[in-house]
Amino acid sequence: MVPPSGMVVSKNFVGYEDPDHNAAIILASLPPDAYSELDKSVTAEALRRQGVKLDRREPLSLASGKAFLVTARQEVDKTKFRKWILIGSAPDLTALVTVQIPENATAAYPESTIRAALGTLAIRSSVPTEEQLGLLPFRVGEFAGFRVDGVAPGRAVVLKDPPSFPFTPGQPQSHIFVSAAPGGPSHTTERDGFARDVFAAVPNVRDVRVISSEPMRIVGQPGHQIMAQARDPSGSMSLTMVQWLRFGGGGYLQVVGIAPTQAWPEAYPRFRQVRDNIEPR
Repeated sequence: MVPPSGMVVSKNFVGYEDPDHNAAIILASLPPDAYSELDKSVTAEALRRQGVKLDRREPLSLASGKAFLVTARQEVDKTKFRKWILIGSAPDLTALVTVQIPENATAAYPESTIRAALGTLAIRSSVPTEEQLGLLPFRVGEFAGFRVDGVAPGRAVVLKDPPSFPFTPGQPQSHIFVSAAPGGPSHTTERDGFARDVFAAVPNVRDVRVISSEPMRIVGQPGHQIMAQARDPSGSMSLTMVQWLRFGGGGYLQVVGIAPTQAWPEAYPRFRQVRDNIEPR
């Protein structure tokens, strides 16, 4: 959608924001069948239980299908907000757009402006990979032969060996996961425990055994490295793993590389190439 003048793409969530006015538009996609459920459940009483006072609910029509718009008011931490909630249907998803404007900023964002912006909402069947990568809070400058396998909007990317890359049929392919998150330990002594906790949440592996866990510098910034052995979910394949955390700027970057143990000597230098060519936006 085209945001109102004064709002820019947010670095904190999927959508747009005007930090000076504490105004935001949050975009989310839900499963297709969520529309019918929300159509029934978004009522004055349901909103009231969430601290939201309904002003009006009205049907709309999008090019992709049915939609409805809720206008409401809410008070959060003694700040009063005007809210617009647009829920739209499409064959492959349900679009949820939430607009939140403080009442003292309604002169900058009157209702006519908000409605005009909501009217530009378009649901595309696909989003170009380059556009998805452009919304990440970091830039990957070197793919080291990997291809983009998936993007978590605004947060993470998974890179994997291309189908043409030599591998044994049925064997997991080498892949690397890069994500950014706010927060992290404030003291150096807390980083080892923090890194282990983050590493424990890596999915789709089993029988994980940490070989080493140590601090290190990564591209001139404080970081931490964990090396480990594991097995794939079926338990039939031996895997070797590395996790690098890079701290700074009020958050941390997580890079996780996983490869079949027999492919590790070839994969590890490529993981490092990717790691050393990641820059914050």
